[in-house]
Amino acid sequence: MLATLLRWLRPFVFPAILIGAFELYTRRVAAYSDTLAPPSAAVRAFVDALFQGDILSATGFTLMSAGIGLALAFVAGAELGIVLGLSPRAARMSFFSIEVFRPIPSVALIPLAMLIFGFGVSMEVSVVAFATFWPILILTQAAARQVEPILLEVSQALQLSYFQQVWKITLPSMLPRLFVALRQGVAIALVVAVTVEIVANPHGMGYAIMIAQQSMEPALMLAWLFWIGIVGYAINELALLLQRRMSQRMGGRP
Repeated sequence: MLATLLRWLRPFVFPAILIGAFELYTRRVAAYSDTLAPPSAAVRAFVDALFQGDILSATGFTLMSAGIGLALAFVAGAELGIVLGLSPRAARMSFFSIEVFRPIPSVALIPLAMLIFGFGVSMEVSVVAFATFWPILILTQAAARQVEPILLEVSQALQLSYFQQVWKITLPSMLPRLFVALRQGVAIALVVAVTVEIVANPHGMGYAIMIAQQSMEPALMLAWLFWIGIVGYAINELALLLQRRMSQRMGGRP
């Protein structure tokens, strides 16, 4: 029992040391700083914001925007990636266009998105969708190319239609790699959503950080920073859990 507890606590040792060192520094060396706050003060600020409802509302807005943008990008990127992965001719024809648009930084689209959509969910969703579309497309295309040729030959021998081939042969074969693309997209979606809110959109967790900074509330700003990290970790763990469940189901295990 003790050994199990120690193994569970082991990953938290280094973060605990860093937090303890930062607590000591802010209380001894930077005790009168207007820009730094101890982690204990950040915890109190987090609890206050939680009871006021600010944490939940801002988190809900950011996750909603990131989730919608990621869903749109995943559907479009996965579909196009499968087509390009299975068709070398289509991949050659689209190579130049992809390589021209893919390097454009997503934040560079914020002024254009603001002109088209204004402030709010639509603007943020559009930028998130653009940012996550390209890695999902590239990873899905690579996954489709790695499908065993013999499986494609079997589908041709069975005279399956293109959609039957994709649904029954291609997708099950590339499912683990699709989850890699999904996890990559999840991380990018959260980062881009918070960035958009810091730069331009007066909503969500990123905007809350900016308000705390402008109000000279370092404890609250640090609380938001830690909270974003926790949210990102939780989302990644949920994606891993979903991947394991799907892998077990595909493998026929309970």
